[in-house]
Amino acid sequence: MSDKPTLLILAAGMGSRYGGLKQIDPVGPCGETIMDYSIYDAIRAGFDKVVFIIRKDFEQAFKEQIVPKYEGKVDIQLAYQDFDDLPPGCVKPAEREKPWGTAHAIRSARSIIKTPFAAINADDFYGADAFVQLAKFLTAVDTAARPKRFAMVGYRLDQTLSDNGSVARGICTVSPEGKLTDVVEMTKIIRKPDGSIQNEEDPANPVPLKGENRVSLNLWGFTPALFDGMEERFAAWFKEHEGQLKAEWYIPFYVDELVKAGEATVDVLPTNSTWFGVTYKQDKPIVVEAVSKMIADGVYPHKLW
Repeated sequence: MSDKPTLLILAAGMGSRYGGLKQIDPVGPCGETIMDYSIYDAIRAGFDKVVFIIRKDFEQAFKEQIVPKYEGKVDIQLAYQDFDDLPPGCVKPAEREKPWGTAHAIRSARSIIKTPFAAINADDFYGADAFVQLAKFLTAVDTAARPKRFAMVGYRLDQTLSDNGSVARGICTVSPEGKLTDVVEMTKIIRKPDGSIQNEEDPANPVPLKGENRVSLNLWGFTPALFDGMEERFAAWFKEHEGQLKAEWYIPFYVDELVKAGEATVDVLPTNSTWFGVTYKQDKPIVVEAVSKMIADGVYPHKLW
């Protein structure tokens, strides 16, 4: 079995977010998507397998339009986030319209993942150095260590905002030793005209934030030990949120629970990478320009594949 790390890509939302796989927006000069750059960065950092978490209903389109470009370059496997993939005793409400979030998505790969792995979003541009830092951690980590040893690449909040609207971020507290001590998911963070940053989930009580706050952008490093006890915790979360048709089990929530229970530690890895994302249509030209500059600077070739 390979001792190289695996890249797990959360792509189950691709169909709905982009209005069909054919409309995945290119950001590179030869039609490359953000996901292409992540996979390219991961391969050259030492990852040798990619597992895509997708929905079963666009499996055929994914196999025809996405998978072929990576064949011969990296081992590809698919896992499926399924509404009905629930712990015993848990039943999907008939009115539920979406699966149960990023932790539920990662759980979908529990029978496939055999090595330390990075988990990423399909539509976030993380940068080459971020994958280098994760690869270093994942190739050296003791998979049998207890508490479990995980990692997270931490970005500055002020480098992850959009000028075109609010964003959701996991706001992290980091110990002097570089360990994650707390993560709070905030879903309506906005930069005000005066440059200040705040979370406006409750408009009457906005929460002020600092630009240097470290945030989780779902760039995690895990060992297969992540799945130990996951069924029980998901079942408990499911019962607690029964009847809440839009509640989601986010991976930061699950990791935070493990950290607070003393079951895991999380190294917050520094990176010199700059994050880019297309949260809004108006964000795309910024990403295209950034990619063009990185190509000019020799970070990426003109044509990836």
